Amino acid sequence: MNFKLSTDQLDIKNAVKEWAEKEFTKEIALECDKNEQFPHELHKMAAELGFIGIHFPEKYGGGGFGTLENSLYVEEICQADSGLGIALSLSDLASEVILNNGSEMLKQKCIPRVANGESISAIALTEPEHGSDITKMDTTAVKSGDQWEINGCKTLISNCGIADFYIVLCQTDTTIMPSYRAQSLFLVDADTDGLETTMFKDKLGCRASPTGELSFCNLRVPEENLIGELNKGFYQTMSFFNQSRIEIAAQGVGIAQGAFVRAFYYAKERKTFGKSITEFQAVSHKLADMAIKIESARLLTYKAAWLVDNGQTDPAISSMAKAHAGRVAVEVTDEAIQTLGGAGYLAENEVERFYRDAKITEIYEGTREIQKNTIVRFLLKRGIKN
Repeated sequence: MNFKLSTDQLDIKNAVKEWAEKEFTKEIALECDKNEQFPHELHKMAAELGFIGIHFPEKYGGGGFGTLENSLYVEEICQADSGLGIALSLSDLASEVILNNGSEMLKQKCIPRVANGESISAIALTEPEHGSDITKMDTTAVKSGDQWEINGCKTLISNCGIADFYIVLCQTDTTIMPSYRAQSLFLVDADTDGLETTMFKDKLGCRASPTGELSFCNLRVPEENLIGELNKGFYQTMSFFNQSRIEIAAQGVGIAQGAFVRAFYYAKERKTFGKSITEFQAVSHKLADMAIKIESARLLTYKAAWLVDNGQTDPAISSMAKAHAGRVAVEVTDEAIQTLGGAGYLAENEVERFYRDAKITEIYEGTREIQKNTIVRFLLKRGIKN
């Protein structure tokens, strides 16, 4: 077993860290959080530096690296700032669905523009009546000549309103049971007639990344916008989750690390009774526990990413990484505020924003409970590995 990052991986990690620490100013972070504003200028800069789509093939304008390198990128930007990091890391959301399943025409149309920062992508799965259960879809796509007509509603969609295209999961046959065997994915351009967006405001966290609802009314897309094989959308989505959940895990690791670093240095400098509060066991043990949790989440996330990059994708490990890193992010940011005490409540000390942003990592791309269902299902299917 080799736990050492390669020279290229270290270079990526250091380059992202240096850039984010310079450009993610406190003023920009607070402005984007307060105004629920996506950081377009930072997104453009990240694309120019080759960070967006770092794991896309070079032939489509990407960096030619893998899931692990993308995880390093996501971890570093979320450590620099939780809100800005989440927003930028989600800007290429679901592009992997097109890379893995789309036609060459769709790949050439979409992926290079995402990589160079011209386009932002989004995936539309969640529905008002079904939440995390995507085995049932009320949104339908019905064949009409050489087009598909889409009707329905998707909610809690990341990048809603700023995405240039959406990947939409639809029911394409209502007679086949179970229903998930008759779902398909479609590419829907944001300017297509029949698409309306409604933005959600005043979220707890993740405020620099817009969230909203999509409504489809007799929206038509051409046959070539069908992604991959008809009625295979559910399976394509499950495959996508095996990668996307690792990215969310990397967000959790970065958020936890960012809050921990701020709490650690505050504790070193904060004095009471004439000495640093790190000399008090109650504080020092708190910091030690935080470090243990972060390192365990990081190792599990890196393992999940390594498995994908080496052709050994393991849905259970991806779900473990996502569930554990999300829980660690929530617990560590909570303890970071506790370490700062009253100062932790102040926006200028940043940990309160990390705390608010951490919770989303336990919810999107499947809640913590969904991850546990996945883990147990695969354990029952294949048994426990020693």
